[in-house]
Amino acid sequence: MKRLDKFLADAGCGTRSEVKNVIRKGRAAIDGRIETRPEAKVTGEEEICVDGKPVCAGPEYVYYMMNKPAGVITATTDQKEKTVIDLLPDDLPGLSAVRKKKLFPVGRLDRDTEGLLLITDDGNLAHELLSPKKHVEKEYYAKISGELAEDAEERFQKGMDIGDDKPTLPARLTRISDSEILVVLSEGRFHQVKRMTEACGARVTYLKRIRMGNLVLPPDLEPGKSRPVSREAL
Repeated sequence: MKRLDKFLADAGCGTRSEVKNVIRKGRAAIDGRIETRPEAKVTGEEEICVDGKPVCAGPEYVYYMMNKPAGVITATTDQKEKTVIDLLPDDLPGLSAVRKKKLFPVGRLDRDTEGLLLITDDGNLAHELLSPKKHVEKEYYAKISGELAEDAEERFQKGMDIGDDKPTLPARLTRISDSEILVVLSEGRFHQVKRMTEACGARVTYLKRIRMGNLVLPPDLEPGKSRPVSREAL
């Protein structure tokens, strides 16, 4: 069961305050009967109309994966810079103008970092994915310059001091070549991949997140593009 005002807001009919006014003015009907109580309960199986037009149930939450391009900031709004929310096309399934205002990126990618970013309005899921206690893995592909220390893999695995209050959690480093590495983290400190790499003698020149938990960046998702994903895939 769901409140009528929440049902209409989730369906993109307006904000909660806006749809409450709609309901109180007698513009909403359930199975042909005018309903003026915003708190009235519905299952979603009824015929629910606003101004005589049927309203289809919207999803409680939406989830979109984006291949974030470089040069865009990971934020909801900014007066000067283009944000990842600005890149979302209005025709994405489940997206309405009202819902778009509620979306936020899960975690951050630096301006010059590319790759997988999850955007949602599900705060509980965001907390689960970002909490260090949950140990959700984030995998990055990086290009580097300089020479990594011989014991870099061991230092990543043990955790290291990068100038914070406490050492990093254990992480995994895999060398692809002398200039390419993969890094898997289970936390998300500021510039963590770059700082851990620098602590081992090399410098990151390019960084791209390719996985977050079970969600993997599809090779056919171009930079700046987005697509919906299911809650079960996360």
